[in-house]
Amino acid sequence: MEDTAVEEAEVSGAAEFAPALVAAHPQGHSVAVAVGAELRVFDLKTGSAVSLSDDAGGSSHSDAIRAICFSATGALFASAGDDKLVKVWKTDSWRCIRTTTSEKRVSSVAISKDEHYVTFADKFGVVWLVPLGEDGGEQVSTIEKPMSILGHYCSIITSMKFSPDGRFIATADRDSKIRVTLFPKNPLKGAHEIQSFCLGHTHFVSCIAFTHISGGQSFLLSGGGDSTVRLWDYINGCLLDTFQVRDKMGELLEPNETDDSNLAIADICPSSDGLLVAVAIQGFNGAVLLTCDLIGKKLSFLKLITMEKSYIPTSLASSSSNELLWTVMGASNMPNQAASQLLTRLRIIPHFEKDLLSSSDNSPAVLEDSEVPHGEKLLLALQGSLDTAKQEEVLASVLAALKVSMHKMLVKKHYSEERREQRKRGRNDKKIKS
Repeated sequence: MEDTAVEEAEVSGAAEFAPALVAAHPQGHSVAVAVGAELRVFDLKTGSAVSLSDDAGGSSHSDAIRAICFSATGALFASAGDDKLVKVWKTDSWRCIRTTTSEKRVSSVAISKDEHYVTFADKFGVVWLVPLGEDGGEQVSTIEKPMSILGHYCSIITSMKFSPDGRFIATADRDSKIRVTLFPKNPLKGAHEIQSFCLGHTHFVSCIAFTHISGGQSFLLSGGGDSTVRLWDYINGCLLDTFQVRDKMGELLEPNETDDSNLAIADICPSSDGLLVAVAIQGFNGAVLLTCDLIGKKLSFLKLITMEKSYIPTSLASSSSNELLWTVMGASNMPNQAASQLLTRLRIIPHFEKDLLSSSDNSPAVLEDSEVPHGEKLLLALQGSLDTAKQEEVLASVLAALKVSMHKMLVKKHYSEERREQRKRGRNDKKIKS
């Protein structure tokens, strides 16, 4: 790639694009949406929006949130992003119990299965760990100095997940690598034992997720800028199957829309029973459903869920209890975007379980606004507005950026020597003095 082309992409503004994110409580108790610096949570049990409180004495997020996640039981929730803050929340009260400051911007976050640790990755490719204690961090602490435990040095970590049994932590980066590391009993001494590398993607890896059949072996799923979804035996680092998105989407999109920048995988989400995988694609207005045969170790196309032309999901989430697939569209850090324009749009797909496998309908239903749980109350809390006209105006600009944003964020940039020196002089990520 030419230096000038990359530099133009960088300064255009869209390179700082921050997609809206969605996360669902494992037992379906709540759903959270992050857009820009805003964290919006809706309690599905009480049917009301959640008011967040911060007992850790730190500040709220002041810049784009880049990563959110629930813990395995749903007792904890973590958020992190460009303001270099990592915040841990207790979901029974939605109060922040821990605020940690990173030296660099944060790209991914995860909570260990036992809920004793939160890990986060920075833009330099280092994974840091903060202990929460055996009580899940109940004792409030303002600042806890993180410890580095592993790294993909000089490569941005795009996704990080703990395995279902908690024994491994998987990390993916923009240089097409997936590393599976044994998570030690005492991670404060570092996580030095690499279990495997899952190598096969030919472009950046944008997302990873573990999947398993109840009581059975677990596997790793990944999606990336090479327009593929891959199934891995992560214990041995073996590629089991590859689904090529371009082969299917070429039938639906215009010829000029089938390049890599439109067909990069934005997110993947397996169903709780391990039989389905939902895939969000950078330039597609909807989602692709794949069947995941973990016995035959095979990924196969099942159905397309097509939504309105103006809706391209940026994030997916599901929970085991209500069989809903949550999708969100939205963005922040757009050129000339005001804080009042931080709108998102939600679309919810029901019956995201084995029932879809037996359905003969090629157009699975997407819930209408009037059919979503708790109706307008939920939409107002998570979308930010019910004004359809206003949404269309704001999200139209988001739609244009979505089709090129991921490559501008994740493709590895190359600079001339002169440009490299200019960037060094303008850096604002100096280490925080302890």
